[in-house]
Amino acid sequence: MATAQFAGVGAAAPPADPAALRRTATVVVLGSVMSVLDMTIVNVALHRLSAAFHAPLETIQWTATAYTLALAAVVPTAAWAMGRFGGRRTYLTALALFTLGSLLAACAWDVQSLIAFRALQGLGGGLLMPVGMAMVMRTADPARFGRVMAVLGLPIVVGPALGPVLGGWLIDAVDWHWIFLVNLPVGAAALLLGLRLLRADPPADRAAAPALDLPGLLMLSPGLALLLFGLARGTGHGGFGAPGALLPALLGAALVAGFVRRALTVRAPLIDLGLLRERAFAAGIGTLALFTCGYFGSMLLGPMYWQQVRGLSPTVAGLLGAPAGLAVGITMQIATRRLDRVSPRRLIRSGIAVGCAGMALTALQIGSADVAAWRIVGSGVLLGIGSGMVLMPTMTTAGRGLPRERMAAASTALSINSQLGASVGTAFVSTVLTSAGTTPAGFRTTYAVAAVLLALALVPAGLLPRQRP
Repeated sequence: MATAQFAGVGAAAPPADPAALRRTATVVVLGSVMSVLDMTIVNVALHRLSAAFHAPLETIQWTATAYTLALAAVVPTAAWAMGRFGGRRTYLTALALFTLGSLLAACAWDVQSLIAFRALQGLGGGLLMPVGMAMVMRTADPARFGRVMAVLGLPIVVGPALGPVLGGWLIDAVDWHWIFLVNLPVGAAALLLGLRLLRADPPADRAAAPALDLPGLLMLSPGLALLLFGLARGTGHGGFGAPGALLPALLGAALVAGFVRRALTVRAPLIDLGLLRERAFAAGIGTLALFTCGYFGSMLLGPMYWQQVRGLSPTVAGLLGAPAGLAVGITMQIATRRLDRVSPRRLIRSGIAVGCAGMALTALQIGSADVAAWRIVGSGVLLGIGSGMVLMPTMTTAGRGLPRERMAAASTALSINSQLGASVGTAFVSTVLTSAGTTPAGFRTTYAVAAVLLALALVPAGLLPRQRP
């Protein structure tokens, strides 16, 4: 089924070519750096955007939500687009859309236009990660899979560490337009390098190209968008019980469930859910779902704590978060490269335990309004070390050993899973913080809940491969 579905995507892929791999990884890393930087920069700038457009924070929040909804709608098409148009064309189109959306967002004249242009960015950004990852995974030598995936983790070194600092500085020193204009030189460079370096892979013949599962797309894309929309609305004043949050979330969940049923019965589904029959892939999906829920959900707490409880500026708040971001990226590079030589289960479960300890220590210390800042930063670094041992190593373990013709489907499923985990975690953590209150005690409770989510990831991680590759 998978071979028929993704004919022309991986089955006909050329053998591993180190030069082609280096060229592909260079372009993919550059595009991913731009995407990760944009997300972290915009999160820091929401309060300043609210003042610039004279709009309440609840409205400005839709600049982030619109990006997420567009991303959720387009990610399911990644595997089909690669098969129909080729990875090179699909990736360059995504880069162009993201860069154009950045330019238009910088020229926004009111909050409605800003939200619309952020949605355009999301259409491009939603394809960058799954298509880029699939291109690299197809080109990689399985024996060096860990080292290759470590290269893909380089943007996570740059984004969480540099993004908040750069965003805070741009907001404090220049103006809000530059949080989008900063993407233009990076996007232009990635496009030029992509045109020169990426291997030309014209679309498969029409007879062999995969047909688009239109009924599946009409269920999954709106379903994901409605589900995330309901979760985003649920973090507002009405809560998840409000009709404006509950009804979209239920309808979205029903559409996603309908897609799952269809995908398990039709011959050529939009996403190959047969991948879940692979034990390592299913265990990786479960581990990432729970871990990303707790980890990415907690990422909004630090900037809010430093600015609202401690009264610090966005630049200082970004600087205090940078050590944890560096810890994630550096540890990820080491752990993912070591994954070629050690037991995946032991490495990833150890990382979950370290990350959970860091989150719990943060909860214990943050409850006091006069606790030394270095102690909270130190706990965040411990959390970052654990996260670096889990995130990319788990994705690598899930994808290792799959045939090349299933790489596009695997990268799409992993991207959807991570996006859902992060979105659900953000909505859940926001709700807990709203209920507990934005006081030191409220932040302590919320961090403790996030630590429990991380700990739950130990259960599916126990099913990951015990033997080293």
